[in-house]
Order: sequence, then C-alpha cells, then structure tokens
Amino acid sequence: METKIVLKDSEIPKTWYNIMADMPNPPEAVLHPGTGKPIGPDDLAPLFPMALIEQEVSTQRFIPIPDEIRRIYALWRPSPMYRAKRLEEAIKTRSRIYYKYEGVSPAGSHKPNTSIPQAYYNKMAGRKRIATETGAGQWGSALALGASFFGLESKVYMVKVSYHQKPYRRMLMEVFGAKVVPSPSEDTQCGRQILSTDPDSPGSLGIAISEAVEDAATREDTSYSLGSVLNHVCLHQTVVGLECVEQMKIANDYPDVVIGCCGGGSNMAGISFPFLRDKIAGSRNPRVIAVEPASCPTLTKGVYAYDFGDTARLTPLVKMYTLGHDFIPAGIHAGGLRYHGDSPLVSQLCHEGLIEAQAYHQTGVFQSALVFARSEGILPAPESSHAIHSAIVEAKRADEEGKEEAILFNLSGHGFFDLAAYDDYLGGKLVDHEHPENKIREALSHLPKVGA
Repeated sequence: METKIVLKDSEIPKTWYNIMADMPNPPEAVLHPGTGKPIGPDDLAPLFPMALIEQEVSTQRFIPIPDEIRRIYALWRPSPMYRAKRLEEAIKTRSRIYYKYEGVSPAGSHKPNTSIPQAYYNKMAGRKRIATETGAGQWGSALALGASFFGLESKVYMVKVSYHQKPYRRMLMEVFGAKVVPSPSEDTQCGRQILSTDPDSPGSLGIAISEAVEDAATREDTSYSLGSVLNHVCLHQTVVGLECVEQMKIANDYPDVVIGCCGGGSNMAGISFPFLRDKIAGSRNPRVIAVEPASCPTLTKGVYAYDFGDTARLTPLVKMYTLGHDFIPAGIHAGGLRYHGDSPLVSQLCHEGLIEAQAYHQTGVFQSALVFARSEGILPAPESSHAIHSAIVEAKRADEEGKEEAILFNLSGHGFFDLAAYDDYLGGKLVDHEHPENKIREALSHLPKVGA
C-alpha cells in the first residue's frame, strides 16, 4: 500500500458535520456574563454575523459548505493522509500509524478551515473589519489570510510572549495585511488596565481575547473572530475528520485510536468528531484522545464548571474544563495550547467519557518531534508534536499488550516558524513546567458562582 493516501479534488466535503445532532446529552446552556441567564442570538449579534450564530446553536447534522468556501478550500484540500511506515520502523512498532497533514494550507496549519468561512460570513453580513487574538500565531496568520481573501481589515492581538518568541508569525500576518500588536496592549481599556498593574505581563490567550472582544464590541464595523473553542469553529474543522473517514476506507483500515492535540479544542474536534459519531452510534468503538501540555493541564487537572472565556470577564459563561479565567500559563513553546479553558463540546464529551485526556511535558514532546522529523521528513509544529508523542506512547502500549492497532493523529501544522524552539531543545535550554497545584487551586477559587 502507498504511504500517501489522497482524495480527488471533487471529494472535498460538501457539508460540515455537526456533532450536536448526535450527542447523548444536549449541550449545556451558554450564560450571559451580567445576568447569569441563558443568552439569545441578540446577545451575540454585536460580535458575530447571524450565520455564525445560527451555526453555533444548530442541531442540524450536516450543514452545507457554500461553493465559494469550497473553491478556496480547493487551494489545499483535500489534504493528504500518510501511513507513517518510516516512523513505525524507527520506533519498532507492529501498530499502523496514520497522520492527516494539515500543514499544506497557505497558512501552514488547520486554522484556515475556519478562518475562510468566518471571513466569508462576515463579508456577507457587511462587516468591514475583524478583531481577533492569537497565541502562537497560527490562528492570527489564518485569519489574516481569510480577511485578505475577502477584502476585510484584520487586527490581531498576539500574546506578548509569543509575539517575541515567534517574530516570523507576526511578519506573515503583516504580509497578509493584518495589524498586529503584542497583548496586553495600550490599544484597549482592558490592556491598559493590566499593564498598569503588571507592566511586564507575558500576556495570555485570556487577556488577548478580552482585548479583541472589547475592540469588536466598541466598533459597529467590526466583528470578533475566534480560532477555537466555539461550536461553529469545531464544526468548520470537521472537514479534516470527514476526509479522514474516506481516506481510511481507501487504506482499508479503521482507527482503533484517534488523537488530537488540544488547546481550545477545534483541532481535536476536527479530526475526532466524525469518528465519535460512529462511537456514539455503537457501530465502532475507537479510543479518542485529547493531548495537552502538563504546564496547562486543562482537561487533566481543571474542573468542569461554568467560567469566562477571557480574563476581563467580557465573554459569555460556558461550561467547560477550566483552570480559571485568570490563569497565566508558563511560556512554553506550544503557544497554541496555552489556554485556560476548552471547547464546551470537547469538555462535555470528555466529561461523559467519550473522549479521554493525556498531558505531557515539552521535553518528551520535542524528543518525539525529532524522531518524527528524522523518519517522516516533516518538521511538526510544537502543538502537533503532542499528538505525535501520544501516538508513539500508544503504539508502544499496544506492543506491550501484544496488539496491533491502527492509530490516527492530526498533524495540524508545520514547525518552520518554530525553529527557535527546536534550537532551544537541541541546545538543552528547554525545561519542563509542571503548573503548581496551589496556583491551580488559587485560579479555580475565582470561578463565577453560577451553574451546577
């Protein structure tokens, strides 16, 4: 069998898959940050176009992808899947390891799967400008790309530690026409307030979200755009898993284990939700694993509770696994995984036992990334390397148990802009961060007093 498993251009999915149609229990209500009561479409209208609000709450199983979006998807979709035979040989496993490679997109990651639709729906709604946040810069560059395709202005609040760690990501955003500032910034009231108390703040995704939400809420021509967490974002990413389902058929195989790295949850949702449909229906029983950094252990050490999505408490309250909205993570290189919360859908499915979670330290993750790069020839992003590490761990577990399993993971982006992180690892400068239990308990003590 060929190691590269490809679909024809005509086989780009025509619909997104909405797992809310099949979840064993309906999603928990989203609550207004002021009243604590369930929110309605009017509450979200200042931030999002109505088409995205409708997708956020829809229970329709398959949602059509507009032709204009599919035409842009065709620049890189369908993306290839590979059988990682050289990796299998390198780690001496009997298991079959497959990976879906999303680094072929113009922005180098899976993020344009949702930035393109978000820019499209904003353009259709007559918005002129989009404000967003970014951690490692993968989402910011994807949103800048989407905005440029549809003639929209984009403003990106980039977490300050990543702004300085990853200057090439900032440059790429600017190539696509975005205005990028390090967050916390002087451009918003929220940013100025944080800088007044902590001038050296490294920033966090929670802070950057606060700035972008404030920016959008105070301008009529501007929408807010989020690259993960929300239901409509997870929905758009299911093009990944839907293609995987067809590619596994070509390979005459089916995954025993499906793995995605998990920061906010959209990449995880994208590859896993179409397979979770089979699991929920009882037709198949894959293990579905979300992998996160030990320094930001949301699913493994957080609590399942209502919390704000941002530090300044501007966003609606959602029920999710959280480390507390004022949690400030260590400045690890996997910037896209440094978020205090998780997708409410991923969180609920994890809480109900359909998804399991693992957390790993970054030195082990980078070690696995090098094994992968030297065997498969692709330099993986630090975020994706968490999924690689888990795949290797799972393959070795299967070997020890005398099993031969099919393991599928999402290689959600390349690591060409992360070479400074690899240089730190090769130079022995990377250290492991275990977020202290007392800091987690302190952050969780500030959770809002609502919900069950």
